[in-house]
Amino acid sequence: MENARIKEILLDIAPTELDFTVVQTGKESKRVNGLYAPDTHEILLHNKNFKTDNQLVYTAVHEYAHHLNAEELIRTTGNPSAPYNSKVHNQAFWARFDALLSVAEEKGYYVIGLERSPELAELTEKIRRDYLEANGRLMQEFGKLLVKAHELCEAADIRYEDYIDRVLCMPRNTAKDICRVAATDVNPAIGFDNMKIVAAVRKKDERAAVEQEFLDGKGPVAVRELMRQKSAAAHVSPKEKLEREKSRLEKTIEQLSKRLEFVEESLAAM
Repeated sequence: MENARIKEILLDIAPTELDFTVVQTGKESKRVNGLYAPDTHEILLHNKNFKTDNQLVYTAVHEYAHHLNAEELIRTTGNPSAPYNSKVHNQAFWARFDALLSVAEEKGYYVIGLERSPELAELTEKIRRDYLEANGRLMQEFGKLLVKAHELCEAADIRYEDYIDRVLCMPRNTAKDICRVAATDVNPAIGFDNMKIVAAVRKKDERAAVEQEFLDGKGPVAVRELMRQKSAAAHVSPKEKLEREKSRLEKTIEQLSKRLEFVEESLAAM
């Protein structure tokens, strides 16, 4: 696949006003499949690592997510030279990458490809049915037993916390998570870890929406980031967001200024 075609695909997945280039290095790397150079806005792809264009597109989309994050940083700060660390893969990055991949799938540029391995498809169904969902149901039942144990502890004047700590030898937060899952009507098909995320949402309609995100195939990192964005949009105005950013920058500048002063004094004393 030509570099121009890769760039065309990326622009069709999501537009950008910040120009970038795509470069296939012609190399193989055991460390990384690709890189994003924020200073030059280059997407570097070690194309010798890939057997198919599908694998190439996956990595190109990954690096393009970095480019879009860098563009957002420039737009937010108003600084075209704002430093962007392309090695950071935080929650916001994975959420953006997940969204871009979804668009790439919808447009036919990328497929996960389970249909090419019937054995893997069969194994996936077994994992989902016999382990993820079965474990979810088991933990729901476990939570109900813990609630009952709590009631029995109170009836017998036994400290429930001590019972959890030294009889069951469980972390208290784990016990709380299990009980919370049991107290809400969460679909066990999404797996226990994702059930905990859903159960932590207070409003029933919002819980249902988060659960549906998982059922639609979104990963936990992407769902958490969507929850964070919705919460921020509901509670923080654009002005407040900028004021908070201004405050953080001022604190950073103050800390750096003090450090610079210390370094200069130390150099002068040498």
